[in-house]
Amino acid sequence: MQNNRIILKLSGEVLQGVKAFGISDEVITELAEEIVKLTQNNYEVGIVIGAGNFFRGAARAAENMNRVNADNIGMLGTLQNSIALNDKLMHLNEASEIFTSIKCGSIGKEFDHLSAKRALSEKKILIFAGGTGNPYFTTDTTAVLRALEVEADMVLKGTKVEGIYDKDPVKDSSAHLFNNISYDKYMELDLQVMDLTAIALAKKNQLPIKVFNIKNKENISRAVKENDFGSTIS
Repeated sequence: MQNNRIILKLSGEVLQGVKAFGISDEVITELAEEIVKLTQNNYEVGIVIGAGNFFRGAARAAENMNRVNADNIGMLGTLQNSIALNDKLMHLNEASEIFTSIKCGSIGKEFDHLSAKRALSEKKILIFAGGTGNPYFTTDTTAVLRALEVEADMVLKGTKVEGIYDKDPVKDSSAHLFNNISYDKYMELDLQVMDLTAIALAKKNQLPIKVFNIKNKENISRAVKENDFGSTIS
């Protein structure tokens, strides 16, 4: 499959590296360099970033907080991560732009699909911040939604393990890795690598999702170019 326009979903936890929270300069620099390599190979790249390295709506810190307020804090966290990544891309002299789902002045443009598609066709790297702009929706759902809006060929989700397993491979060495799994099977097993809203939306629109280990350098390029790398939901 030729995937020339992709949406890369990055968790906030990936950006923190070995730190307890915040952003690892080393990690975000390597990620920026790998993303630039994709554009140099004629791929069009949009990025959706989570905020788990700063704040997560379901975290213990938010247990006594109104869910809407907690998720609003999470959306602001995605803006912080987006600014940091955009800064790295600028240092690499790469054309990049932040589109946000919430109004935030000079930080980025308010998202609209026509402007985003135009920018992608101009080979700009786009960073989609602010989630969907609504509480109760994850950045996984945002990644699928933005992919459909800009007519991307695939969503790539970088994780800390090799792909999708039937159980947590960190806790159980007998965990089975799925190279390919259907939308229906994923939802039946409720595997929780991506939330079910995202999977249902991808299924309805036949958008493939690939889950892969992003911790190793150059794995982003491998996920894009190698059909049998990671796990594909389709």
